[in-house]
Amino acid sequence: MPPSDEVTATATNGQRATGRRVTKRRAETRQRLLDAAYEVFAEQGFGRTKPDHICERAGYTRGAFYSQFTSMDELFLAMWEQQSAQLLSDVTAMLREDPGTDVREVREVVEHFLRAVPLDDKWQRISLEVTAHALRNPELRDRMVAREEAIIAALMPVVQTLLNRIGRTVTDPKALGRALIAVHDGTTVQVLMEPDSAEAQELRVDLVLRVIMSYTREQ
Repeated sequence: MPPSDEVTATATNGQRATGRRVTKRRAETRQRLLDAAYEVFAEQGFGRTKPDHICERAGYTRGAFYSQFTSMDELFLAMWEQQSAQLLSDVTAMLREDPGTDVREVREVVEHFLRAVPLDDKWQRISLEVTAHALRNPELRDRMVAREEAIIAALMPVVQTLLNRIGRTVTDPKALGRALIAVHDGTTVQVLMEPDSAEAQELRVDLVLRVIMSYTREQ
């Protein structure tokens, strides 16, 4: 290779390496801001949180914030979408784990299902704020509806497999998915409000059981 070509190749390789470092650094900055946002939004709420609060928690200046996001709305939505996607992935993976040969009754399937769904008060606070915000924002509302549909599409095949193992067939998968989300959301608030209440925990199991029985039949 002629000397001039060697110089060009070296410069090009150096630019690529620099570009990779910049891209990696930007990704790390974005993730630290998203992680900080999750904690601060859960503690203070969306309305009381300012960019400075996020930057201080993440260890950055305001410049880092605005290099990644144009507004608090954009950050809030990005954080919510990332967290909800990770939660869905974790829940689906846990549901796919073999619950064991002891699962023979619908109630045992329900208990397996509820063990896979975490009761996280931080996430619940954020979810309630996202819902309230979406009711005032048609674009966000559409994205939340799409997210719920994605959750149902991901979870229902796993739930159907579990129910098939104990001899029950789902009669309306989409309706069952929507009903399970509704019961989960409502009972989560009750259980978090009364964390020491065995009655609230039992009611959660009972309501999910009743929903599943309503949308399934014996094979």
